[in-house]
Amino acid sequence: MKPAKLVKLAIEAAANAYAPYSRFQVGAALLTAGGKVFTGCNVENASYGLTICAERVALYKAVSSGERAFTALAVAANADDYCTPCGACRQVLAEFCGNAAVYMANRQGAYRVATVAELLPAAFALAKS
Repeated sequence: MKPAKLVKLAIEAAANAYAPYSRFQVGAALLTAGGKVFTGCNVENASYGLTICAERVALYKAVSSGERAFTALAVAANADDYCTPCGACRQVLAEFCGNAAVYMANRQGAYRVATVAELLPAAFALAKS
């Protein structure tokens, strides 16, 4: 899938965000190795610690559907600046998506790209034998 299409899906997902506190609507679109796309949006809560980011919603939907291999993620917000994953999302993405491309977009669809490993070079990881 072309990056622009994945970014478009992330922008569309942001429209579903529940963000009454920050008014910062974020959407994500996660591409599996098999070509499926899972989208997510941020969902805020009055108890801020219970808020969940769009990236984690998309990833958890994919994992709960049996997916484990991912090639790309687009994340976009209702802002003019590029939307980057927060630190918590970077760590969660590192668990499943270390070499995946991350397209960090703005509301117009312009984007920058980096890998999850570039965004979090020293991620905490499960030791593999």
